[in-house]
Amino acid sequence: MPSVLRLGTRRSQLARTQSQWFADRLVTALSLVAPEREFRVELVEVVTSGDVSAASNTPLTSLGGTGVFVSALREAVLRDECDFAVHSLKDLPNAQPEGLTLASVPRRECPADVLIGRDDLGFDELPAGSVIGTGSPRRAAQMLALRDDITIIGIRGNIDTRIGKVTTGEVDAVVLALAGLRRIGRHAEATHVFTSEQMLPAPGQGALAVECRPEAVALLAALRLIDDAVTRVCVLAERALLARLEAGCAAPVGALATYQNSGEDQTLTLTAFAGSTDGATSIRHTATAPVCDPRADEPVATTLGRALAEQMLDAGAALLIPVPDPVPAADEALAREGDS
Repeated sequence: MPSVLRLGTRRSQLARTQSQWFADRLVTALSLVAPEREFRVELVEVVTSGDVSAASNTPLTSLGGTGVFVSALREAVLRDECDFAVHSLKDLPNAQPEGLTLASVPRRECPADVLIGRDDLGFDELPAGSVIGTGSPRRAAQMLALRDDITIIGIRGNIDTRIGKVTTGEVDAVVLALAGLRRIGRHAEATHVFTSEQMLPAPGQGALAVECRPEAVALLAALRLIDDAVTRVCVLAERALLARLEAGCAAPVGALATYQNSGEDQTLTLTAFAGSTDGATSIRHTATAPVCDPRADEPVATTLGRALAEQMLDAGAALLIPVPDPVPAADEALAREGDS
């Protein structure tokens, strides 16, 4: 394995921050297992099609944008322009591409969604008629199910751009992922943290995904030093549900898996939501499966996710999940900003 490793990352502040976070931990781990060598990681910035037109407010539901923040990074690894890539896991399409492997899923940051409201107002404190900005149908569906007296408008952009819309008065509040705000040190600006009972996150939210070529055996082994077994088994359950529902990041679907270890009993619990974007209809189900060791029970996670998806489909979830129209490649650039 070379002493200088090339890490592919998007150019946004959040992408570079979380990539550097992973790079620092990788270097530390390598220094422990191979103290006779000195390793360093260089960030290789890659522009994805989802970054090209960050100013657009076009809804993702009309763009078929799943994977637009991922494909260019994957291609850079396959072309040997970088050795591995770090993604926000929730941006990954369900299918794993040929020639790449999911080498590491580091320990997950808190997956909750948060609201940043004007005048330090929380979600329940916003007056009737308040305008909340989000590019996520999932967030819109769950907020409108909680309050039918608010207005949701679609917005895009990086974290600064979105928060700026509150500062300028364009909207009364915006909703972002707490994980992204924590990673760039702006979590104190949140005025409301949604509980999982109020709002389930996107499958994989708060987690990172690290991909490399499977033939890079030494690198693969190194990346797995940063893998977190509990996080991996949880996100596998969430993504198995998403895949069975045939839903992408444009769908009003939320899911959260948790691993409980009470000594003699270990369980994996998965809760999922699907709803109409007007908040009028929602489906929410929970399922639990016993596990022994998260490293050995990845098939259990997959089975649990698929089984819960079947329950959701039996309850009518398919009617709530839009099927995006095919989109020309040039229009993919209008998809949502994946940072938050």
